[in-house]
Amino acid sequence: MASLETMFDVRGKSVIVTGGASGLGRAYAEIMAEGGARVCIFDIDGPGIDRAVAGIAGEVWGQVVDVADRAAMTRAFDEVASRHGRIDTVFANAGIDPGPGFMTPEGERNPDGAIENIPDSQWDRGIEINLTSVYTTVKNAVRHMKPNGGGEIIVTSSIAAEINESIVGTSYMPAKAAVNHFVRHMAMELGAYGIRVNAILPGPFITNIAGGRLRNKADRAAFEAQSLIGRIGDVEDIKGLALLLASPAGSYFTGSLIVIDGGSLTRMT
Repeated sequence: MASLETMFDVRGKSVIVTGGASGLGRAYAEIMAEGGARVCIFDIDGPGIDRAVAGIAGEVWGQVVDVADRAAMTRAFDEVASRHGRIDTVFANAGIDPGPGFMTPEGERNPDGAIENIPDSQWDRGIEINLTSVYTTVKNAVRHMKPNGGGEIIVTSSIAAEINESIVGTSYMPAKAAVNHFVRHMAMELGAYGIRVNAILPGPFITNIAGGRLRNKADRAAFEAQSLIGRIGDVEDIKGLALLLASPAGSYFTGSLIVIDGGSLTRMT
């Protein structure tokens, strides 16, 4: 029987976290580094990377990478493999709120989010970051994991994949729904190679997405009202699930879409 220590052992693992300079990505980087993994953060925010690296105990470094730049992603993955000797675990976490929804948190119509007023560039960027970058991340992860006999890919999706949110930018929901299907499809393809692919579906968490609007009391109240436990998530709440999926304790998980939302989805559905 495995001990508790060995079940959650990630010591020595080579880990990449996209969008790891803040929010959920930083939480993933923190728990993995705390467990003894070697972590590389990819993010477009250079100063944010510096703050994260300085603030996380353990072996952590970073690369400034736009996850929408496919050539840059290939180079960045190769740099991690060269430095660590392999890539074991990848968190495909980078994401954005693509812009205002058609309603405000106060329940008023928002003309800036109306479908006829959405700039095509806003739609394209939302799909590019929230969906296409997951494809690019998984593709590069698999290049390195297959020769090494396996690995773990953990994708940050959202409960927005399962519902429609009127205060969230329009491209966000279809992008996350597609991510869920992609995760299941990749689990089907890659299981034979020892690669497990799972998705975490967070509900509302206090992060920097959408300019950190959930730190605003009025904006936060709309989401707190959806929670069965009366609060929205803190990034600390997600660390245990991340460690589970990245460790031997999660070895029988693949193709799973795991909701972590304080019961918000249950109330809304």
